[in-house]
Amino acid sequence: MDAAAELKLRRLNDEVFVAEEQVVRFGAQQVAFVKRQAAVNARRRARICAHKSNEDNLHEMLIAIAAGSYIHPHKHIGKVESFHIVEGTVDIVLLDDVGAIVGVLELGDVSTGRSFYYRLSDSMFHTLLVHGDFLVIHEVTNGPFLKEETILAPFAPPEARREEVAAYVAEIVSAAAKWHPSAGRLK
Repeated sequence: MDAAAELKLRRLNDEVFVAEEQVVRFGAQQVAFVKRQAAVNARRRARICAHKSNEDNLHEMLIAIAAGSYIHPHKHIGKVESFHIVEGTVDIVLLDDVGAIVGVLELGDVSTGRSFYYRLSDSMFHTLLVHGDFLVIHEVTNGPFLKEETILAPFAPPEARREEVAAYVAEIVSAAAKWHPSAGRLK
């Protein structure tokens, strides 16, 4: 029996699994599973959805993002999104409509001493800079999911342009570093 079946998950693709049980629980097994899936797929991320379909009013997901995964800066129209960090550390970079950084949120699991939760109520471009090998989050957002309500930042390169992505990420990492407390910026 494969791991997805053992955990009672329905596989939608290499990145997305849906919990099949009526009462969904996430624990160490599910964290290990999403990390394994993120480690072996092309985009270096995976999720288990606790909601059953894109049409659900509430979407909750356990998501693993491996180091080196490019999260194209994006914003959601009419959505609220929140993260609870289960494992790892991340900088969430907030950007204006032309790509200038307007804030950096340093988050980590409770053992890191960083804030472990954030909520973004406004439609704002954002991306994630994962520190360490993996980031595991519990994400909550309102549904239904409509692809056209997610706007990819036109100022950032698409995933397929690997060399441009590498240069863009290096630029964002450098700019975001200026927002850290040691640089004297308030976050």
